[in-house]
This record gives sequence, C-alpha cells and structure tokens, in this order.
Amino acid sequence: MSGGGNNNVVNKVFYATSYHPIQAGSIDGTDVAPHDNGVRRALLCYNAGLYDPSGDSKAAGDPYCTLFVGRISHLTSEETLREAMSRYGKVKSLRLVRHIVTGASRGYAFVEYETEKEMRRAYEDAHHSLIDGREIIVDYNRQQLMPGWIPRRLGGGLGGRKESGQLRFGGRERPFRAPLYRHPLGENEVSLIERKQIMGKRVL
Repeated sequence: MSGGGNNNVVNKVFYATSYHPIQAGSIDGTDVAPHDNGVRRALLCYNAGLYDPSGDSKAAGDPYCTLFVGRISHLTSEETLREAMSRYGKVKSLRLVRHIVTGASRGYAFVEYETEKEMRRAYEDAHHSLIDGREIIVDYNRQQLMPGWIPRRLGGGLGGRKESGQLRFGGRERPFRAPLYRHPLGENEVSLIERKQIMGKRVL
C-alpha cells in the first residue's frame, strides 16, 4: 500500500496495489468476512481463479498508456469522448463499453494514449472534468495492472456510489482510510457448495 495525507494518521489515505475482494469492501481495509452479496461473489471468483484479465480479448493496448474513464453520461458518444480526452494528448484507441444486447452505453470507457506522459497528463487533469454536463472520474487501467483484480460485474471493482449498495475502496475516488491492517485471507472462507454454484456460471 502507498499512503498520502499529512502526519496525522487519522487523515491519511491508502491506495491498493493489489486486489482482494474483502479488503476492497472495507473503508479501512480491515474486514475479514464479506459484508454483501457482491463481495461474496467476487471472493468466490478470486479464490477459485475464475477470472483471468489476460483472457479478455477486448483489453488490448498498452496498460501503461491506458486510463479508465467512469461516470460518463449514457448520451455521450465515442466522438464526443474522444474529442474531450484529446485535450490531454493524442488518443491512440478508445473503447466506450456498451451493453452486449442493447448497444446502450454502460457509462465507462478505456482510453489509450500514444505515450505514458500523455496518459499521466490526462490522469491528473481530466479527473472530475465535465463531459456533456457530467463529472467524470479517471483512474489507471487496473484490470491489466492490479494483481488479483476482479471487475465490478463480478462483485469487485473500485469506487462506486453509496446509492448503488456496492462501494469498493482502495482506488483513487474512494481510498482506504486509516487504520489499515494486513490480515490473512484464504480459501477456507468459501464453502464447497458456494464454489460449485459459482463454477456453474459464466464469468468471462
């Protein structure tokens, strides 16, 4: 973990460098048991190794030049998003994630820049900027960079809104708050019945 803030430990925040579903579900990273169904589902996938980020054929490009852009208006088009993100550098590729059946925007995208320098500029300057009247969030492409990553559709992810009932901590928008303690987490937390249930579902 890396820390930020002043010398008063109460005000310090911490950012996850690796992912664990239970820890991500806790504001200070100290939970030892899943507190909602999403965390439980993510833990099942995590312990059973059911999600492989490298198996996502759509996750192409250089992860060190790619940003996650979230909270995008569902009315925002690829063209509008590209124009907005091009203010910070040359956009090499852009993928606005859409519903596989309806084609409607899911409200998030992945933007790859030509260079890491341009990506970092967008990371610093585009966060909380407005596109089509909506305040967006910008973070690193954790899918390919964070060990143990489980996506939001499987109960994982980072960030989120309180209203959604699926808050996840350790990222830029919702970092961990002190105190933060390491704790052992293992496969013993997942019952055989639960494992069989999740194994029967398509997760990729």
